[in-house]
This record gives sequence, C-alpha cells and structure tokens, in this order.
Amino acid sequence: MKLRKAVFPAAGLGTRFLPATKSQPKEMLPLVDKPLIQYVVEEAVASGIEHVIIVTGRGKNAIEDHFDVSFELEKILEVRGKLDLLDQVREISKMVSVSYVRQKEALGLGHAILVAKPLIGNEPFVVLLGDDIIDSKVPCTRQMISVFEKLQSSILATQVVDGPEISRYGVIKGKALEEEGLFSHTYRVEDLVEKPPFEQAPSNLAIIGRYILTPEIFEILEKTPPDRGGEIQLTNGLRLLLEKQSIYAYQFEGKRYDAGDKLGFLKATVEFALKREDLGKDFSNYLKSLNL
Repeated sequence: MKLRKAVFPAAGLGTRFLPATKSQPKEMLPLVDKPLIQYVVEEAVASGIEHVIIVTGRGKNAIEDHFDVSFELEKILEVRGKLDLLDQVREISKMVSVSYVRQKEALGLGHAILVAKPLIGNEPFVVLLGDDIIDSKVPCTRQMISVFEKLQSSILATQVVDGPEISRYGVIKGKALEEEGLFSHTYRVEDLVEKPPFEQAPSNLAIIGRYILTPEIFEILEKTPPDRGGEIQLTNGLRLLLEKQSIYAYQFEGKRYDAGDKLGFLKATVEFALKREDLGKDFSNYLKSLNL
C-alpha cells in the first residue's frame, strides 16, 4: 500500500487564541512569516504526499485563499519587480493538489477524519494536525512512512512526556519492537488511553499529531459512540481498530512545538526566527539586549 493522501483537520474554533481567532483561522496565525498550516503542508509534500485534503468549517475561507492562485497580488509584485516575493507566492499555489471538505459541526477529530472519507477512498492516508509543528532533519511524516512501508499497518507518532503533563495527551501502552529484534524507536501498541490522570498513565509515551491510518478506520469511526461532550474521539476509534488489526507507534526524531498553546507558539516563534539567516543574528542581539 502506498501513501498518497493526507488529511488536515482545520475546522476547530481556536478558542485558546481568542480574540485573535475571532475572525481569523487559528491555522493562519503566522509563525514568523508563514501561517502554521503551511509548515505542516510543506512537511507532507517533503514526505512524498501528492494530494492534501483540508477539512474546514465556517470562517475558514482564508485557508482556501492562501493555497489558491492570487492573480492581483502576483500582477502587482511582477509590475513592481519584486520577483523573489512573486516566486514565493506562486510556489504556495503550485505546491500540491489541494481539496477541501466541510465539517459542518466541530464534533471531534474522529468526525473530522470521517468527513474526508469520500476523498480518501479505500487506501491508507496520513493525518497531520496543524497545532504540532515538528522541526527535524528528516520530516516526521517521512520517518513514519518509512516504518509504514515495512509494517503496512497504522502508525502513531509518539514522544516521551514526563510528569503530570502526560495527562494532556493520548497515551499508549506498548512493547518496543527492538525487544523483539525488530525496528528501533517503534512500539507495538497494546492499548491507548485519552488524557489519563498522571498516576494512571500506562506509559510516558504521548501521542503527537501525526497519524498514518488504514482505510478500515472509517468503518470503525462510523460505529464509535460520541463521548460525554458529543464528540467522536479518534483515540476511542483506534482502540476499537486495535481489536481487529495491529497498530504501531513510532518515536520520531525531531523537536515538537505545541503551537496550539500560547506559550508553545511563542517558543516556536522565537526559535524559528533565530534559525533564519535573514533574521537570526539581529534577533539574537535584540534578545541579548533585553533586561530580563
């Protein structure tokens, strides 16, 4: 099975960034000079994904506009001789084939994936969450695809989270394949728990916003009951899928930023700016000048 398609759930309300997200999609918040969602789409493209499916909702038109052709802007940049900016703008619209599907109500991550079913069909696919920005030499999705090509099963991205913070995540219970003489950094999932109390967490391996899923997940999600909040949780669907087929977790290499959190977003902004050739030196000098 070859991975060609990726789903980007982007219908959430972004309440943690209000009032900034009252009329602007959270996914379009700029990380230095690119919106969050562009970083994640670029990761998918660099990993070999050919078709991107963005699940949107009301008030998300800016996402569609961003990946569309902007004739007026391109003409102005061309007339004014700003060819470097023109190339950047054109590259966004030519980056990858993009389709959109509407999630009319924010009914959970599982439901968002389910509404993409008509565009996915009967093939495996990747799910990438725009809240998680992962900086790595080899794109996180590419790392996971390499594991999928060997195991041909659903793969969850995971990282170690120590202490009480683990209760903010879905957490896996798993057995390292390395113990079985197989792949390093990979675990055979035995169970998944959504946001367990710290004392009850089955491990310190948190599920991060990258998934490779087999098409059987759709039938499972259609049968997954909503939680107390009326949402269909992907973790609950994965637990049901685990009864039918193997699921693995991969501990990726790279640094992950929780851009869905204000502090995480600020940390990502500072560190990404410091890495820029055009900004890093001056920005570093400015930070050193602050009386902190």
